Amino acid sequence: MNDATMTKADLVEEVAKVTDLPRKESETVVETIFEHIIKALQTGDKIEIRGFGSFRTRQRQGRIGRNPKTGARVEVPPKRIPFFKPSKELKDFVNTSGARAASAPADSSSG
Repeated sequence: MNDATMTKADLVEEVAKVTDLPRKESETVVETIFEHIIKALQTGDKIEIRGFGSFRTRQRQGRIGRNPKTGARVEVPPKRIPFFKPSKELKDFVNTSGARAASAPADSSSG
């Protein structure tokens, strides 16, 4: 199993490499995408990216929890949490083509 983690900076570098945009413009592209996803989730909208997945929020019920340090009961209020649901294509790709995808770039002309 590979323990590598892609960071936002890595994503910016990848966008710059693929698009030949300057790094600053690539950073703006990545930031804009993240900002719009966050704004949509804040307003309760759902974001669907075909072939990748969808982002939405789920309501989490309030509950009684415990402070791990003191053991005291604490009321945890209800809240919305972000939720990502991968598409079937993404699940299939991760489970069947992961090794190929990591070693070979996508080529839409070979189909």
